[in-house]
Amino acid sequence: MSDSLFSTLTKLKGNQRACIYTEPLWGLSMNLCIPYLSVYMLALGLKDTQVGLVVTINTLSQMVFSFLSGPFTDKMGRRKATALFDIIAWCIPCVIWWRAENFWFFLTAAVLNGTNGITTNSWHCLMVEDAEKNQITKLYSIVIACGQLSAVFAPITSILISRLTFVPAIRILFISGCVLMSLKVIILYLASKETSKGSMRLIETSGKNIFQLAGGYGKIFKIILNSKGTVFSIAIAALACIVSTINNAFWQIIVNKKLLVPEAALPLFMVFRSLLAIIFLFFVIPKLSKGVLKIPLLLSFAVYFAGQSLLITVPVEGMLKYPLLCLSLVFDGFGIALLGMLSESLIALHVNPDERAGIMAIRYMLMMIAAAPFGWIGGLLSDISRNLPFALNMIFLATGIVITLLHYHKNADHFV
Repeated sequence: MSDSLFSTLTKLKGNQRACIYTEPLWGLSMNLCIPYLSVYMLALGLKDTQVGLVVTINTLSQMVFSFLSGPFTDKMGRRKATALFDIIAWCIPCVIWWRAENFWFFLTAAVLNGTNGITTNSWHCLMVEDAEKNQITKLYSIVIACGQLSAVFAPITSILISRLTFVPAIRILFISGCVLMSLKVIILYLASKETSKGSMRLIETSGKNIFQLAGGYGKIFKIILNSKGTVFSIAIAALACIVSTINNAFWQIIVNKKLLVPEAALPLFMVFRSLLAIIFLFFVIPKLSKGVLKIPLLLSFAVYFAGQSLLITVPVEGMLKYPLLCLSLVFDGFGIALLGMLSESLIALHVNPDERAGIMAIRYMLMMIAAAPFGWIGGLLSDISRNLPFALNMIFLATGIVITLLHYHKNADHFV
């Protein structure tokens, strides 16, 4: 199966090739700096609660723009919407983060970055709409692996931090991220074309404005509610989004502030987790993602749970700290890779293709509604104890196991 995944990668054509081959530029531009954003905010004088508030504002912004992403994607076309909102959501915030001095810089960047609620929808439509259905899980495995490829270059971050100190090094990464992300936007736009479904929606939405199109969501909600698979896939995605929101915001903080891992060493742990995720995605996960996805889902939640529980038990002192931290990342790397692939694949497999943009818009909006409070809540909990955000994550991961068991018990003949 790993051979077939490599074969899929080399044989990609059209929009699938354009989207996936340019995706490493997103990883190289954003994954080298975004993981350190919370520690960067603390270094510039923000408190844990302010970090959490910024995360929540960003999530609320994503919620609003996710709601509008269906109309924008249909009205502008998948290709143009992706290009425009990638610039607004990533290139411009990178410049703001580069020059950031206080809370208000981060708040402004968080609002703008929330427009990725639109580009996430449009980009996924651009990639999968003309793809064969049996390719979808492979495509998402490759996409997640591409996003992790930045790990190869993470030692650059470590070298910069050790030579320049933390804040100047991260500033350099943000401005270089703007350049690389701009390059990605240009290449993807030139190498892609509007999808067949996107071309049809451009004609169908001609003469209607964004708000008129948003008014048609009532019909789409009915489509969603009539599909048990779609409802289930949205629930799984919402849980994955909450866990990811908390983990991304507070992992660096617990490792740096509680476990006292030096800032220069943080990128090395990111290298380790990302390389593990890539290995799992290419050589392990494809063997698990055949047929019914019940067992892979249960495994993803359980392994991720183990990683989070191990993280909060790592001792601050002693020889065991670093081996146990690495072991927790083994579990996290597998859980993140598998759950990320499955949460995206499930919706792509269940979605009604005639209303893909609208259903995806509602899906992203619901994900953001679910995740929005937990940046702020995580900040409050982190102020009390650095462990508490991850204890909260464990509750959500256990909830995922229960929901998965209930869904497949009631739908024993479910094909995915």
